[in-house]
Amino acid sequence: MSWLWLSRGSIGTASLPAQGRGKPNELKISSKIGDRPTSDVVVRLRTQDGRDDWLYCHSDVLVEESKYFADRLSDSWPTCQILDSRNCVEVYCEEPDLDSHVNVLRLFYVIADGLMTEVCHGVKNALGILRVAVKLGCPRIIAVCVDYLEAVPWEEAEEEEILNTIPSMGSKAEPVLARLQPVNPTAVMKIFLATLQFATSSPPSPLHDLKNTAQEQLEYMLTEDDDAPLVTADEEIKLEVIRCVKKLFVRFNSLIESLTCDLQESISDAGKMQSLHSCLTDLLWACQILGKLEIIRDFVCSWTELSVKLVKIVQQKDAENQILKTKLKVLEVTAKVLEAVGYGIVVLPTVKRLHMVKLWLPFVQTMKPLVDSFTEETEDDLTVKVDSDIWQSLESAFVAIILTLPSVDQTDILTEWLDNQQIRYPDLTEAFEVWCYRSKVAKRRLTTLAEEHNTAKAV
Repeated sequence: MSWLWLSRGSIGTASLPAQGRGKPNELKISSKIGDRPTSDVVVRLRTQDGRDDWLYCHSDVLVEESKYFADRLSDSWPTCQILDSRNCVEVYCEEPDLDSHVNVLRLFYVIADGLMTEVCHGVKNALGILRVAVKLGCPRIIAVCVDYLEAVPWEEAEEEEILNTIPSMGSKAEPVLARLQPVNPTAVMKIFLATLQFATSSPPSPLHDLKNTAQEQLEYMLTEDDDAPLVTADEEIKLEVIRCVKKLFVRFNSLIESLTCDLQESISDAGKMQSLHSCLTDLLWACQILGKLEIIRDFVCSWTELSVKLVKIVQQKDAENQILKTKLKVLEVTAKVLEAVGYGIVVLPTVKRLHMVKLWLPFVQTMKPLVDSFTEETEDDLTVKVDSDIWQSLESAFVAIILTLPSVDQTDILTEWLDNQQIRYPDLTEAFEVWCYRSKVAKRRLTTLAEEHNTAKAV
């Protein structure tokens, strides 16, 4: 802001910002700051860095606008100094706040509050003026700055400065913080449920970006980071999430059935494949939410039931490159499902665990070289690259699940893995080593246990 102010020993006239000049009747000025012949007070602004600036002012204006100056210019204040037949009031301030002090003194001479709001001229400037107005006890300027700051948008850095500044200013400045106050739990629940319903819906294409944002924010609400989750995962929340995810699976199942009816024609239908990819994206997101809420069992069971039909659809060689991105999305969801099963988060019967391994292990074995070769050929196409953590997660999950199966089933799986010398992924070495150890000591272990049991029975 381009204020003109008086340096030591000089005489000047007040100069408002360009937007403050306007028509003559927009300002009502009884006196002019810097008008030396009519002034009866010198305000001396001093800083620790040696700045020493004088402004010629009028006691009636200062007393009316500021409690600080009213006290300093009262008869009860014994230390008022006389300078050229004028009272001299010294105000000490930090160097960065000096311009704000000048601005506040000039605003004393602006009568129209609407015009004062205009000359706040930005969040940073308004904060500076507000700090000085609080320090000098200027209720009119405080009110104007609060109204301005409460109404205008803030950038992130400005918001941090407001949070660092306003709380120490007392109740008069509290309205500025209204937009930052915590929302009551009922309102949070209301927006969470509305967002959840939209995030699991099937809106028209123009609203897909909004849907993605809704999904991201739901995950953020449930995440515990430096702050506690915004939403507490109580039974009501969990039941509603499960209900909405079930609706997702109903749509997914209908799409799978539609694609299965006429497989070749469906694979070549770009619209249907896009719908499949979109549905898989929603399911991947839902899987992550359910994992956070520890209610992923129904999801795993539903995915297991649909797996055979889904693999049949995405394994069509004639459309391998066309649906590669869809295959990758299938891979990501499957990694989450196998991880939940492999680490005991979801307990499935032996027959279903064996089914999952026999179905998805060949799928993963064919996908890894396909993705690697495609990535090497198209290095710039980042959309088909799979995070290495997913491959590691799949490998660990397979090992964990295999080791939970009966030894005879482990034998079949590992024999097939060892016979196929072309398969480098997944590496089931750990499962093989454990199988060898268990198989070697199995007879001794069981014999020892039987003997101990018979001994105990005899006693």
